Parts: sequence; C-alpha cells; structure tokens
Amino acid sequence: MLRIMKIKLLLYSLLTFFLFSGCKENKPNTVKENYLDYSQRDDQFTGGIKMIPIKTPAGEFKVWTKRVGNNPKIKVLLLHGGPGGTHEFFESFDGYFPQESIEYIYYDQLGSYYSDQPNDNRLWTIDRFVEEVEQVRKALKLDNSNFYLLGQSWGGILAMEYALKYQKNLKGLIISNMMASAPAYNKYAEEVLGPQLDPKVFDQIKTFEKNKDYANPKYMELLLNHYYTEHILRFPVAEWPESINRAFKHLNPNVYVYMQGPSEFGITGDATLKNWDITSQLKTLTVPTLSIGAKYDTMDPKHMEWIANEVQNGRFLFCPNGSHCSQYDDQKHYFPGVIQFLKDVDNGTFNTKK
Repeated sequence: MLRIMKIKLLLYSLLTFFLFSGCKENKPNTVKENYLDYSQRDDQFTGGIKMIPIKTPAGEFKVWTKRVGNNPKIKVLLLHGGPGGTHEFFESFDGYFPQESIEYIYYDQLGSYYSDQPNDNRLWTIDRFVEEVEQVRKALKLDNSNFYLLGQSWGGILAMEYALKYQKNLKGLIISNMMASAPAYNKYAEEVLGPQLDPKVFDQIKTFEKNKDYANPKYMELLLNHYYTEHILRFPVAEWPESINRAFKHLNPNVYVYMQGPSEFGITGDATLKNWDITSQLKTLTVPTLSIGAKYDTMDPKHMEWIANEVQNGRFLFCPNGSHCSQYDDQKHYFPGVIQFLKDVDNGTFNTKK
C-alpha cells in the first residue's frame, strides 16, 4: 500500500511539474502579442493617425501623427529633417522596428505636407518648434518611462534643443546625422566636402550659388548627380526609394529656405539657423544619448563622435557605408545600433562603451 501511495505521489508531482512548467513555457510575451492590437486604442478608427491641435502665437493649427505598434516601455517619436520635410524620410523604419516590437510615431511638423501649412514666417523658430514637440508629447501621453526622441538632420537640431529644455521628460535621445553647430557644418561643407568634388563641377556649383541662380535646372542636375549621390543617399538617383522621392516632392520650400537657406553647402544667406550653435551646452545633457555619424555624410562624423563624448551619458554609432540618409544606405549598421541602444536603455544595461 505504501509503495502504491509513493507511486501516486510521484505521478502527481510529475503531473504538477509538467502542468506548471508548460504554463510558464507558454506564457505569452505580452508586448509582442499585443504589438499590433489597436482594439483598446482611441486611434483604431484611423489606423493610428491623430491630428493634434497645436497652440502657437499665430493661432491654433493641427499636426499629423501616426503611431505604429504598442509598447508601453519604448515609444519613439520621429523628428524629420528639412526644415519643411516630412515623416516619409523615415519609412524604412517599417522594415525594422515592428519585428523588435518597438512602438514608433511618425510626425509631420507644422508647415510640413501632412500637417497644416500656415504662411507665417513668425512660426519658423526653434523655440516654437520645441514647444510644438512638447504639445505633441503631452497629447500622445509620452513620459520619461517610455519617451525616446529620434531626430535626423534638422530633426536632430530640434531633438537637441528639446532635450536641453525638457530632458526630464525623456527616457532616451537619438541624434541622427546632425552636428551641434551650424558654423562648424558650414566649415566642413566648404573646406572638406566641396573640394572632394570634381573641381570643374564644384566651380560650376559655386558660380550658380554666387549668382543666386538656385532655380536653374543645371544647378540641381549637378547637385543630384555629383553631390546628393555621394553625400545625401548613396544610390544612383534612378534607384532612390519611392519614399525618399516622395519626401523631396513634398518638401515645403518656404520653411526650408527661410531657416536653412537655398544652398546645399552649409546654411547660408539670411537663413535663421546660420549662427545656431549649442556646443557649449551639450555637457548639461544627462539623458542617455546616441549620436549617429556616417562616413560619407554631409555632416562631419568626427563631430558626431565628439557629441557622444560631450554629453554625460553618450554612445556613438558609426555607419561606415552611410551618408546623410544612412537609415537607407547603411541599414546594416544603422538599425542594429539604434535598436541595441533602445533595448539597452530599456533594460537598464546602457553604457557608453558599445
């Protein structure tokens, strides 16, 4: 009898073990399982799109946002370049973030194609754009438990400026393909990138710029075939992704020229960003920061490495095959580096060595 009881007890123990170990083994990854579940969200009807009201000195307008996925701990707001560009520069993220269950938010800034486009130059200031980002953050209920800001090119300027004022709201900051000084960028473009061109081509480009003949088709042809394909996106123009072509088509020239200027060799003329420089303030940033530079970028990658060392908790990501749009022409390095940063900050293992 005792032997039978022992056997029953052993069988019961084994059954209990397999039952509970099975439950543990089959326990779902709630983030992954719920990543594409929009059923409990107020933007399900629009597929994640929200037109967010923005208060400005010139009145109230609306900006376009679109959330992709659900992740309560990692939400990345994407700040596009330009100024006056669109979220379309980031559409390559669709191929990488969802499989990692990273929630990300497309966003067209005020003046950009999918948002309201008021014709009022008083609106195109860094300070007002920073306050716009803060209003978007509040509307989307992002906070320092989940809010990552990724800015590329002009978006990098905006991301840095936002962090200088509101880093308490951030969990992580990503500065992609942008220096911290317009004068330093101008110097790099004029003294390093320009002379790398065929001297005859460079002379022609400079002549067009000297004469302010920016609308001349020959000027754009020279830029596209000799400068853009080397330093903006390193594919032949005929092979540029449709999303990039669409983004350039939708660029708002009024905002772009007012802030950036008409030249592609630095920020020139009366552009409002011409003297922008925050290099002396970077050391006040304590939020975990990833700075991304690329070998063939219009921005000096050494400067981006310096940014990572200047902030208090920085890491540098180098894209050896990339240019200004390294999210397209060096995805092999860009996306693993960005994803690793997000995961390291999220799980508390972020360090500056990687």
